[in-house]
Amino acid sequence: MQTGCRTRSRSREMLVLGLGVVCAMLWAGQASAQDAGRVKTVKGTVYIERGGQRELALVGAGVRQADTLVTGPDGAVGVTLADDTLLSAGPNSVLVIEKFVYDANQPGSLETALTKGTLAVVSGRIAKQAPDAMRVKTPAAILGVRGTEFVVRASAGSP
Repeated sequence: MQTGCRTRSRSREMLVLGLGVVCAMLWAGQASAQDAGRVKTVKGTVYIERGGQRELALVGAGVRQADTLVTGPDGAVGVTLADDTLLSAGPNSVLVIEKFVYDANQPGSLETALTKGTLAVVSGRIAKQAPDAMRVKTPAAILGVRGTEFVVRASAGSP
């Protein structure tokens, strides 16, 4: 009789453990679903500004739509977006991920704003699927990306 109780108790424990694992996986999936990409490289001082908060950017950190990446005088950051776009911001840069919409089966959209500093880009699937779907704004111009690689520099106060 005790063996039957132990078996039921152990079965309940396994069920609760299994449900906990499933809930944790669902929660992690929802958190990563919000990420447009990930920080792949960091050199020097780099911050991610999100929702009025400023945190040090660490390798592996998620980058989301509306995030601002800020590099210091010694800073540089490399980000890989979900569509395999590569963004590399150099020292003294401010880069905003204004819009990121991506689904592998449909055309997406990517808009960034470089208010100062330098940005090197290797476009990913969004730009390949729809040539007008990627834009980089600077204080002086808006670049419609049609190629696959480019570098842009924005200086404060320059036309």
